[in-house]
Amino acid sequence: MSELLNFNYPPEPAVDRVTLFADVILPLPLPKLYTYRIPFEMNDDVLVGARVIVQFGAKRVLSCIVADIHEQAPADYQAKYILDVLDDTPIVTAPQLKLFKWIADYYMCTLGEVINAALPSALKLSSESRIQLHPHFNPEEDDIPLSTQEAKIIYALQQNQHLTFTDVANVLQVKSYHKYIKSLIQKEAIIIFEQVSDKFSPKVVKKVRLSEHFVQEEGMLEELFEQLTPKTKQLDILLNYLQQVPVHQDVNLNYKGLEKSVLTNNPHLSKSSIDSLIKKGVLEQFDQIISRFPVDDSPRLLPMTLSEHQLQAKDEILGLFKEKDTVLLHGVTGSGKTEVYIDLIKHALEGGGQVLYLLPEIALTAQIVTRLMKVFGEKLGVYHSKFSDNERAEVWQGVLSGRFQVVVGVRSAVFLPFHNLSLIIVDEEHEASYKQYDPAPRYNARETALMMAHLQGAKTLLGSATPAIETYYNCQTGRWGLVSMTKRFGEAQLPDVELINTREEQHRKNMHSHFSGKLLTAIEERLHRHEQVILFQNRRGYAPFIACDECSWIPKCRNCAVSLSYHKFSNELRCHYCGYHERMPSDCPACGATTLKSMGFGTEKIEDELKLMLPKAEVQRMDLDTTKKKNSYQQIIADFENGKTNILVGTQMVTKGLDFENVSLVGILNADSIIHFPDFRAHERAFQLFVQVSGRAGRKGKPGTVFIQTRDPMQAIFRKVKSVDYEALYAHEIEERMRFAYPPFVRMIRVTVKHADERTSENAAIVLAKDLTDRLGKQQVLGPEIPYIFRIRNLFLNEIHIKLPRENVNLRQAKGQIAQAIQQLYLLPDFKGVKVVADVDPM
Repeated sequence: MSELLNFNYPPEPAVDRVTLFADVILPLPLPKLYTYRIPFEMNDDVLVGARVIVQFGAKRVLSCIVADIHEQAPADYQAKYILDVLDDTPIVTAPQLKLFKWIADYYMCTLGEVINAALPSALKLSSESRIQLHPHFNPEEDDIPLSTQEAKIIYALQQNQHLTFTDVANVLQVKSYHKYIKSLIQKEAIIIFEQVSDKFSPKVVKKVRLSEHFVQEEGMLEELFEQLTPKTKQLDILLNYLQQVPVHQDVNLNYKGLEKSVLTNNPHLSKSSIDSLIKKGVLEQFDQIISRFPVDDSPRLLPMTLSEHQLQAKDEILGLFKEKDTVLLHGVTGSGKTEVYIDLIKHALEGGGQVLYLLPEIALTAQIVTRLMKVFGEKLGVYHSKFSDNERAEVWQGVLSGRFQVVVGVRSAVFLPFHNLSLIIVDEEHEASYKQYDPAPRYNARETALMMAHLQGAKTLLGSATPAIETYYNCQTGRWGLVSMTKRFGEAQLPDVELINTREEQHRKNMHSHFSGKLLTAIEERLHRHEQVILFQNRRGYAPFIACDECSWIPKCRNCAVSLSYHKFSNELRCHYCGYHERMPSDCPACGATTLKSMGFGTEKIEDELKLMLPKAEVQRMDLDTTKKKNSYQQIIADFENGKTNILVGTQMVTKGLDFENVSLVGILNADSIIHFPDFRAHERAFQLFVQVSGRAGRKGKPGTVFIQTRDPMQAIFRKVKSVDYEALYAHEIEERMRFAYPPFVRMIRVTVKHADERTSENAAIVLAKDLTDRLGKQQVLGPEIPYIFRIRNLFLNEIHIKLPRENVNLRQAKGQIAQAIQQLYLLPDFKGVKVVADVDPM
């Protein structure tokens, strides 16, 4: 839909009508809603929660969500008219709008940023500036002097009706093209307009069917057979069609037709003959909109019978739900929490409600979806970022219409338009993956799910073998309910955990690259017994960095204060923060030596070395590099489940929630790098990672063993991991956090100041910290300080940490003071271009 931006409405008729205005949420980081006037003829069409098209500024046309309708004209500006209405019914529900407002308030961002994150791209409008020839401009007749570059643009417009700004850049082969566009506008040779198109497009398949008279009129089908008898190829097509669409049994079957690809993909049928039948009018071709999630008609499987311990846990949860809105299911790895979830989902559906099942990683959805699909069939929807824009839009519409009563999804699934939610399950609730870092809103899906449940009167079940300290604290103080499952399902036992001292192994010359002799022998034994192995290394790539053996030169990222990681498969050096990459040099750029060595190791190097050491083993890697394609997760997991892969090497993706019955050995290759991370949650996270990845072993009655390689096996954290003593970890951590004022005893907000100039960033942070101290008090403001990684994407960082006591502090007022201090900083002329980001509850 193309529109020139000169909308002239006819004079309003002289009748007594109510003038209505709409407050809309624009997909822009604006601190306030913007008000538009509703044309009289649209009074009944504009609905709260629906999308409308508006003009914002001089050139932009945007789609936005209606947040409110009223009769109050804006006092500070003249309200423009809404241009068009996109939806007959709201695509955002009333509970959603309340949730979006809460997210904006709590996480200190704008409603526009929330809408941008919430709506699938296919439900937004794409608006891009375009140019076309001026209607009164004639290149052949008008004697207007044009530069070489301007002439190129005019010639391109003569070949095409219009060009985007990107097209202009490609035509001219230059980055700076705006001056040529501006010049042509001044010469009245071109005009700018906005083209707006709804991105969502349904899935369409081409189908064919017999022309109606051959089916409806008696004898016509027999006559058609006689006509086609000499033309054997065309007759074969007709017979094939009638075999799959038996119209002689039911003429109505012809109306549905047959997908054209069924005929064209048949090697025994002639494609040209199919087209000939269409041209002759024997077959007619038509398009049909179909779902991207076709109905599964296969028979449903009943949920498995719960064990005594599972049944007890389920009954306890339902009992606690009568008193509390939130319950934690603390079950050891392999205790069968998923079966309890399935039974609770079934219970919720029987009551007529909807269910949201949240997972921290896309990798987990492959196994879980397979299990849930066998039970809930077409009632189940799946929502995550590997889906296309149109697939996500279809799930959104399916939740709105009630087609999907259960949705399995990752973080972004909390934005879906549920209207009758009765249960939310947050599996692996401790996971940091639930936190969104960039861009805004920097929300935590677990906390958002709790508010979502509160707004809709639903219950929330949190599940984990290693709960977050804050979560367990809420249970211990009686705010939330607690149910424990202390035994593994069936005959399975928790794996034996053994520590390997790599310092001693090196001294004995018993290290083979990054593998101790004991671990390598154990892997070989498992392969001989046709069992499987999982190896965990919390770093992707081949090596964290490379260095010159002669002059110690180390390649650094041009944009960030980090070294470049080496990726052997692509022979590249990459930055894991900004994505910058360059080819691996053959010699040192500093001294010219060819002695470049890789330092440290990542998952790619582990995979590479295993293939050399164990040539008969089938090794596969699961990390960010190997799971970029849409179905790569499912393929890697399926290969491991089916025994095509013997050894699975991975990052944190392999540590959580995956269920493989033939895994008897887990190896943690470098435990020390996780324990000694500079963060108050380091020991908590180390315990969670080690216990979770250990839990992948020995899940189906087969004895499991875990080897942890460390240079210091005497560290206290290892005793807790070996005995899976979560209570001991909790007791130590909660005491430390109370002493040093960390969550759950305070709320934390991290304020990051960014600027391209190092000194400007530092000075701005000092000024902001002083203002915050004056507003909030000296005890509440820490910093500014330079973070460990002090430059990312060419911006220098300085951080200020704010600790707000949970008692006797008005959180809304405190956040208001922080926002005001940031705005005051923006007004200072010395700090133009400074960007300040507030992250509430950083992980």
